[in-house]
Amino acid sequence: MNRKNNEITDKLIELEKGALDRWGRGDPSGCLEISAPDITYFDPFIERRINGLSELTRYYESLRGKIRVDRYDLIDPKVELVGNVAILTFNYVSCGGTETSRWNCTEVYRLFGKDWKIIQTHWSISQPRLAKA
Repeated sequence: MNRKNNEITDKLIELEKGALDRWGRGDPSGCLEISAPDITYFDPFIERRINGLSELTRYYESLRGKIRVDRYDLIDPKVELVGNVAILTFNYVSCGGTETSRWNCTEVYRLFGKDWKIIQTHWSISQPRLAKA
């Protein structure tokens, strides 16, 4: 990977961690601030795709103050670059109180001028296979 790719990878991971830090304190604004106006969003807890920042804002506002993450791990983040689009994939493990949640995430970023914004998000619950006895 060349220096520019490394810089973009570092930047996207920094954006993601900043948003997730705020999310864990019940503040979804960090996620909204890095989302493009035409974002599409999939979440395992809702029936259909969310279209656009205004719909995503309504959904996230319904969660404001209700999320608490004491700590999390962003596992094996990977960025693939294609022109002015970057695809960030990672596994996410969050711990809040006595609960641990495991997730898969794909974030598709697009470069708008000098700013990277998310144009597509897909979260799914990770369910690793259990070993057969």
